Amino acid sequence: MTDAPTLTIGVLGSYGGRNLGDEAILTGLLSDLRQLEPRARIIVFSRNPAHTALAHPDVEAVPWEGVSRADSTVLLAELDLLILGGGGILYNREARRYLRVVRVAQERGLPLLTYAVGVGPLSDGIDTGMVRETLAGAIEVTVRDQESRMVLEETGLLNPITVTADPAFLLEPEDFPESWLREEGVPGGKRLVGLSVREPGRAAERLDVDGYHRLLAQIADFLVHRIDAYVLFVPMERDDIRHSHGVMSHMTASERGRILHGDYSPRQILGMMRHLDLAVGMRLHFLIFAAMVGTPFLPLPYAGKVFDLAQRLGVPALRGVEREVEGPLLAEVDQLWDEREARADETARRVAEVCEQARGTSQVTRGVLDSIRSRTLTQAGIQ
Repeated sequence: MTDAPTLTIGVLGSYGGRNLGDEAILTGLLSDLRQLEPRARIIVFSRNPAHTALAHPDVEAVPWEGVSRADSTVLLAELDLLILGGGGILYNREARRYLRVVRVAQERGLPLLTYAVGVGPLSDGIDTGMVRETLAGAIEVTVRDQESRMVLEETGLLNPITVTADPAFLLEPEDFPESWLREEGVPGGKRLVGLSVREPGRAAERLDVDGYHRLLAQIADFLVHRIDAYVLFVPMERDDIRHSHGVMSHMTASERGRILHGDYSPRQILGMMRHLDLAVGMRLHFLIFAAMVGTPFLPLPYAGKVFDLAQRLGVPALRGVEREVEGPLLAEVDQLWDEREARADETARRVAEVCEQARGTSQVTRGVLDSIRSRTLTQAGIQ
């Protein structure tokens, strides 16, 4: 009996941009692929191939931005499957960029799988049309949340859509020694609150910078005095450092604020979350990491994906960040601290359910790989 041929799999997403959330997605996705297809040749289309190759030395990393159609065609011709996602990449003015690569692949008859992809906001006519037409040709469409499925249905996509969960829920934490926190200027023997901020942009267009900086500063000051804590700002991408400084500039207790500056992997940040007594934040994957290690957390939603996470995990979520209403937010923070132990078991149960849903993407992917392998064997005349 002849051995089955090794598959070549392409992975396209928002990778190489030094965003810890996107890198967590890639880490979880690649770990899953290695379990499903240990011998596969994996090619990651990256914004920064050098960074991706350094973080994942067992894959090939290639650029996709600024690459000609002819050059893309040559590389795509080597693939047996193209995986799009996961993460929030199909939204206004951004979706078209990724889907241009996908369309070249589909013109060559390359199978497409969306892997727990995030979708929305999506109202631009060009992007909406490209998403509908391109994903109509996918062999499987999986999304990471209900919000994404609703957005795809509103585009007119008729394909079956499987809701799973973010690939970051597949990660295992790495050790983050307390000595690393000391090196970051975080003193020992004090309660520690993690805070996550983000920049305004296409994914958070309604944020008023000065307004939400002042609001988060009030939350940080409240926690400093309420539970005698230090506040550790956890940047999920480099520009978050600037906005963390912006929040600290409005704190009356700024001497109790610290910013994490080291270059850490997603698994290391996941391990770091174990040192936190409480987490309050905007970034989706900061909140996912807190949930995974059992740290009490309060989302500060700016987008549907954060609301969806809050609903799935049964935690409160208020729109105070956009409306700059500090009273309800401070009340929720206060209540979260008082009820943290009572909520722990229920949150842990829900997290376990979402982790199982994340493994559902793996089941869909396994079916796709089995189908491709069977077709490849048939074409090669191997019995």
